[in-house]
Amino acid sequence: MKIRRNSAFVFQNYGLFNNKTAIQNVMEGLIVVQKNSKEEAYKKALDVLTWVGLSDKADFYPSQLSGGQQQRVGIARAVALNPKVILFDEPTSALDPELVGETLEVIKKVAKKGITMIIVTHEMSFAQDVADRVVFMDGGVVVEEGTPDQVFYKPKEERTKKFLSRILQKDMYYI
Repeated sequence: MKIRRNSAFVFQNYGLFNNKTAIQNVMEGLIVVQKNSKEEAYKKALDVLTWVGLSDKADFYPSQLSGGQQQRVGIARAVALNPKVILFDEPTSALDPELVGETLEVIKKVAKKGITMIIVTHEMSFAQDVADRVVFMDGGVVVEEGTPDQVFYKPKEERTKKFLSRILQKDMYYI
C-alpha cells in the first residue's frame, strides 16, 4: 500500500471518468486517496491543468476533449498526486499522430520536474531523448538494458540489433 500511495499511473486509453469534468478527474485522487479538502484539491487540480496547458478545458467532460487533451488530463491527474514514480503505459498509442507531440512535450516537462518515470513506449526517438535507462524487452523478458547510447548505438544482443534495424536508419547504430 505504501508503494501504491507513492506512485501514479497514466493509462494507454486515458482512463478518465466519463461522468466527471477534467478538473473533477484530477481532483478525485486528491480527495479520495490523499484526503485533501475539496477546496485544496480544486486549487491543486487547476494549477496542474494550467501546467499541462488545459486550464481553459477544466469544465469539459472527456467526450468534449481530443485524445491528446484527455491524455494530458490523465498526466495532470498523476502529477497532482506528487508521486515518486509515474508509470506510463503506451501514453501515445491511442493518439492521432498529430497529437502525439503535445503529449510527449508534457511528459518531457514531467521528466524535468525530477519525477521518476517508467514508460512503456514504441516512440524510440522519444525514449532516446528523455530516458536515463532503456530496457528492451521481448516476450516479457529483458533482452538488453543500458543507457540510450548503449542500447541504440551499440546494442550487444542480436535481438536488439534486429529490432533496431527495422525501425531505425541502418547507419544510426554501430554493430
